[in-house]
Amino acid sequence: MKIDKITLEILKNHSRAAAESMAYTLYRTAHSTFVKETEDFTCGITTPDGETFASPVELGVTWFVGLNYKTVIEMIGEYEEGDICITNDPYSGHVSTHSPDMHCWKPVFFGGELVCFVVGHIHNTDVGGAVPASISRTLSEIHQEGIRIPPTKIVRRGEFNKEVLDIMLTNVRMPEQNWGDLKAQIAAMNTGERRVHEIINKFGVDVFKAGIQDLLSYAEAQVRSIISDLPDGNYFFADYMDEDSEDGYPCRLALTLIISGDSITLDFTGSDPQIESSINIPTGGQERHALLMVGVIYILYSLDPKLFLNAGVCRAIGSILPEGTVINPAFPAAVGLRTLSVQRLMGLIFGAFVQAAPEKLPASPASGGPIMNVNTIDNRTGRRVVAAVGPITGGAGGSPLGDGTEGSGANSSFLKNTPVEINEIEVPIKIKRYGLAKDSGGAGKYRGGTAIEMWFEALAPNTRVTARNMDRTRFTSWGVQNGRAGAPSYFLLNPNTNAERNLGNLDFIKIGPGDVVHVASGGAGGWGNPLERDIDAVFQDVKRGFVSQKSALEDYGVVISNESYDLEATEKRRSELMNSFADNDFFDYGVGRVEYEKIWNKANYDTLTKILARIPIHWRFFIKHRIFEMVGNQETLDSGEKISTYFEGLLTEFPQLEETLRKETD
Repeated sequence: MKIDKITLEILKNHSRAAAESMAYTLYRTAHSTFVKETEDFTCGITTPDGETFASPVELGVTWFVGLNYKTVIEMIGEYEEGDICITNDPYSGHVSTHSPDMHCWKPVFFGGELVCFVVGHIHNTDVGGAVPASISRTLSEIHQEGIRIPPTKIVRRGEFNKEVLDIMLTNVRMPEQNWGDLKAQIAAMNTGERRVHEIINKFGVDVFKAGIQDLLSYAEAQVRSIISDLPDGNYFFADYMDEDSEDGYPCRLALTLIISGDSITLDFTGSDPQIESSINIPTGGQERHALLMVGVIYILYSLDPKLFLNAGVCRAIGSILPEGTVINPAFPAAVGLRTLSVQRLMGLIFGAFVQAAPEKLPASPASGGPIMNVNTIDNRTGRRVVAAVGPITGGAGGSPLGDGTEGSGANSSFLKNTPVEINEIEVPIKIKRYGLAKDSGGAGKYRGGTAIEMWFEALAPNTRVTARNMDRTRFTSWGVQNGRAGAPSYFLLNPNTNAERNLGNLDFIKIGPGDVVHVASGGAGGWGNPLERDIDAVFQDVKRGFVSQKSALEDYGVVISNESYDLEATEKRRSELMNSFADNDFFDYGVGRVEYEKIWNKANYDTLTKILARIPIHWRFFIKHRIFEMVGNQETLDSGEKISTYFEGLLTEFPQLEETLRKETD
């Protein structure tokens, strides 16, 4: 059935409005702070085959526009009116991406015919497991990350499946909170069903069925047009997470972006093996998995904000995902901290695309701050509290269009802060400071967005703090076009006292009354030469507390004194700096990465990747660590031959591995 363009546009707006209604219902009825304040949830409407054709843009997470529910829909044998299904198992269909994310989907029937599904997820603050909030870098198996529910019906023909509900609520730390959030999800499903019926009653079922397919094709056509304007080529980029495990070595993500005509391929060859930590990304090898698509969708939407966001966007994109890598791990690898690796994955995609469109795209977002969770006892009531006290995010990268957003933006802008007043009412902590960190944004003609910092004091004993996603203490956000890298993140206990302790990337601590935590994200990268930044803009940054006078002088060449700047002295200072200024390479990676890649450059890492790809998956993480131990702190590593020599020595040390390789060769 042919749908005219005017009708299709109206149907598009109605569909998005229906998804927004679902989101508003969930937002207004949720119980946990992380849903009702931070807004870590999604809603959407899919085709009968599971392709999302409508999502909200005003509320909730913007990560899952391309999420496809097909795999879990097919795992339920039969659907009846009034059914609602759930799953939070990352390895059952690979829709849920870690166990705290509870996904729901409800079939919508009209005249006895299944016409679509209404779908969505919330992030449960806790689903049991080894640590409060269920997520920690220290976990190594999915079994440690809380209860997992495979795709099943939580509601059958309008009646709760009490057996499943009881199992779920028995295994979590705050069952009343999880129960309240689940009821909010179900309310959102019912709202979506009503809105779909209203649309069908207005347009007719045939127009609706044809229109939702046309909306997917419409988005695909838009995307192919955007891609066609980019220059064909292969664009390589790599980035690192600080650690691949507790007290481990850096974890590398690598990407070759291949642009050809109106299509894109993401080749992740060169990424590290799956790791004995929870930073793995559970894609199941699906070439258009939602977590892979997020960064690409952000880029494409930046290039054309008129792009209609739905799963049709992903049809022009494919991926190469080597099995047994951090980007495609095998069961039972832990995946709870995939938020951290996915943020780095987005930056990886940004770094590849900015090479193809340097005058249109920004520098690196911050992507290094944790989401803080507190587990303690309320002094007033004696009740246990498990709550998220807010995401500690950094800003967006500077861009050809201007400075990066302060304290938020780019790939973390959907994470709303929790107001200080709510934190102090609901959790026994005292917020000492919550604001922007001075000198954290990378210097540039257009400055990188500043980071958020928080100081808080514990008021109850045995307070357990989880700082998930803590990273960027070593490998900072990158600047482009002579813009500078952002500042690193940090995590301190009892700062400015004799008991001060630098926690680094530690993500779980126990503290008591009077202990103070100071945590900050890293800052975002700058764009363009800092010496070309408008002098008045630098002066305003100093007055607002974003930049110190020291940084204004050393990074921007602006001389400030007596509540003003000295124009003559500034021109002289900038001239001096410009004379000694040597153009950087296209990227400024920051000191941590520059030092690291003196040894682990691309050629040496390519050698390591080829070696690890030869051996069984369960050996790879171990062998990587042994080779890193052998390399140690050498100042240089001239060629990959020495890495190959180290590996041959390990085959002698572990004959069982050599025998396995020999059998595979035979």
